[in-house]
Amino acid sequence: MTLTPTRAVDVRVRRLTTTLYGYSFLEEFVLLYPVYALLFSDTGLSVWQISSLFALWSVTAVVLEVPSGAWADAVSRRLLLVVGPLLTGAGFALWILLPSYAAFAVGFVLWGTGGALCSGALEALVYDELERGGASGRYARVLGRARAAGLVAVMAAMGLAGPVLAWGGHAAVGTASVLVCLLTSVTALRFPEHRVARAEERQGWGVALRAGLGEARRDRSVRGALLLVPAVAAVWGALDEYTPLLVREAGVADVAVPWVLLVIWGGATAGSLLAEEGERFGSGGLALLLGGGGLALAVGAVADTVAGLLLVAVAFGAFQAATVLAEARLQHRIESTGRATLTSVAGLGTEVVTLTVFAGYTVIASGHGHGAAFAVSAVPYVVLAVGLGAVRWGRAAWRRPVLTRARSRACRPW
Repeated sequence: MTLTPTRAVDVRVRRLTTTLYGYSFLEEFVLLYPVYALLFSDTGLSVWQISSLFALWSVTAVVLEVPSGAWADAVSRRLLLVVGPLLTGAGFALWILLPSYAAFAVGFVLWGTGGALCSGALEALVYDELERGGASGRYARVLGRARAAGLVAVMAAMGLAGPVLAWGGHAAVGTASVLVCLLTSVTALRFPEHRVARAEERQGWGVALRAGLGEARRDRSVRGALLLVPAVAAVWGALDEYTPLLVREAGVADVAVPWVLLVIWGGATAGSLLAEEGERFGSGGLALLLGGGGLALAVGAVADTVAGLLLVAVAFGAFQAATVLAEARLQHRIESTGRATLTSVAGLGTEVVTLTVFAGYTVIASGHGHGAAFAVSAVPYVVLAVGLGAVRWGRAAWRRPVLTRARSRACRPW
């Protein structure tokens, strides 16, 4: 049977999206995620040592984020998506085989390196392949569904980690995590990749890096989109780490905390799936999501009740949808040359802002509690929403007299 060109394109797009959804699920379906802090503690590490491991992980990601994006533009993006999970799996294997501070440190460096290799490369590959199939307009929907698959995997890992840990200890949890990393790498082999690097990109990652950053310098809309991604994604991404403490502060018993967290992440999953609906409303819709999410977060956090936590779930859904829309806006504005590089620049900005949020949150929560810290963290979203609304209103006000003058000239008798 001979496929028509349209049918053939649909088949290629379907293969791309199903591979992406499977990859996104497996990438987050790691049973070690909810319990690796317990592994460190059971090995005898102090709080200071555990904190230093987290810092090493963050520094690795920050240092390698942009160079790895430039490398993805200079070589095969699919290759990086295959190698990244293998490095992460190797780090997890070290943790289980040689549990010690040194092994944990090397494992975090491997994990940070693997994550940096995939960051930027995945989004760039998916967008370019969708564009090749004439389906770049579907990017927000596809990315939203991929993020939802990852969130479902996180929730599934939360539910399974406890029983597996009780059955086989850290060895069983770690072995399962390594196997999942291997499956993720194998799944990446199914990604289609038809992109051919341009001559300047083939000269090396340094040239690709300069080409990508040059586009941001030349194009104001790209710069704006680059700044918008960390502004939207960083704050609520940092708050994620503190949601168990907020839930406990609201009076929820420790045994019920995971169930409340599932509700909150259910809200974020719904936001991913509904992100496409917000794209049609442009900057106005994005402003409504951010402003509404900020208000819901503030009210829900200070309520100090279980009902208030439902508003936090609504806020996380709004922020997740807004993050998908901001990332889609960036991809729509980037030319193909430095797509992975500039996506990684946005990722670097998110990492840096997240570290700043961690510091500010610690100061506020230490003196006033977690509810107050969450409420204060909602303020940037309200301010950003007002700013986006003002920009949109200003552009509309500027266009109105221009259009009026144009109509007036068109109606004049000659």
